[in-house]
Amino acid sequence: MKKQRVLFLCTGNSARSQMAEAFLRHYGGHRFESFSAGLEPQGINPYTRQVMEEIGIGLHGQRSKNVDEYLGKMHFNYLITVCSNAEARCPAVFPGAGKLLHWYFDDPAAATGTVEEKLARFREIRDQISRKIREWLEEEAC
Repeated sequence: MKKQRVLFLCTGNSARSQMAEAFLRHYGGHRFESFSAGLEPQGINPYTRQVMEEIGIGLHGQRSKNVDEYLGKMHFNYLITVCSNAEARCPAVFPGAGKLLHWYFDDPAAATGTVEEKLARFREIRDQISRKIREWLEEEAC
């Protein structure tokens, strides 16, 4: 059976979409191919790597990418925006995409305070994304 492709889209492709890509690969890699991209890629935030490694999920082989790398070049069964900016700027018709879903998560990179306070925010968003991916996989299994 051919795996379905999923593209997670965010503004910077530095945190939320990277986490979602890694979680889908971890939880549903037997059914899905997982990708991520950004409208204005900024590189993967070091806190993103750190909080994912804390739970044993590395971002090996992942890099921050521009959505142009995929636009019109690859078919995706799902395009999932993970921030309101990507949702607002995503074309209503995305060439090569099947279903368009919008999942909003706050931007952990916008957190202020001490390093520990910032890490706490990254962990909170990480856990929200993990739950959403697992819930979605259960829905898709039905």
